[in-house]
Amino acid sequence: MRPARAMSAAVLAGFLALVPLVSATAANAASVNYVALGDSYSSGVGAGSYTSESGSCERSTNAYPYLWANANSPDSFTFAACSGAKTGDVLSSQLSGLNSATTLVSITIGGNDAGFASTMETCVLSSDSSCLSAVATAENYASNTLPGQLDQVYSAIRSAAPNAQVVVLGYPHLYQINGTCIFGIGDTKRSAINGAADVLDGVIAKRAANAGFTFEDVRGLFSGHEICGSDTQWLHSTTLPIDESYHPNADGQAGGYLPAFTAGV
Repeated sequence: MRPARAMSAAVLAGFLALVPLVSATAANAASVNYVALGDSYSSGVGAGSYTSESGSCERSTNAYPYLWANANSPDSFTFAACSGAKTGDVLSSQLSGLNSATTLVSITIGGNDAGFASTMETCVLSSDSSCLSAVATAENYASNTLPGQLDQVYSAIRSAAPNAQVVVLGYPHLYQINGTCIFGIGDTKRSAINGAADVLDGVIAKRAANAGFTFEDVRGLFSGHEICGSDTQWLHSTTLPIDESYHPNADGQAGGYLPAFTAGV
């Protein structure tokens, strides 16, 4: 009987010795260090309530990264997204918060590279043919030049944060076709602009998948809430300040982008 008791005591001692290690490992696994990268759709332009420290980057407390951080209390939260950012800006000025301890990253990027703002300006101010030409130029850029730029960004994120879950979010359709709008641009332009979003999202989804990242499509969530939508609109039309035009409002961030990001985490 004594050898059996000795064996049991030894096993128990060994188990107890492992408990602190297991507990520490579980605690580390539960740690969340979140970094939000990207352009105005991630910084929250159009959602109001911009933080004073963000300046022209216009980071909003109503933006999905801020809302998610408030709801989930990560161990650390770095909000680096900035209005007007292109892929090169992410590479040059947004990656410093990433490291091997980063566990979660979100990003929207690519719209500005493809000329989103100038395309919208042309479509609002010029003829149908000029709009269609501008959209075609943007789609060509998205299909042929943007993939390599996205690859660079995604590779840099993976190198800087090798242990992170990376969630890449797309862009919504801006317009509901045959919607309730009486004024503004016509359905020819609206359809072309929505088509450009489809091309852009398709490129982003493919490059994100190739990088091993999660892509979350927001188009379905925004359905019925687009400009001219029959329900509450989640996107600004032409408005003041002008840089908030064609961006999600606070409802779009909370009802569209936040659930999409949450689904990808």
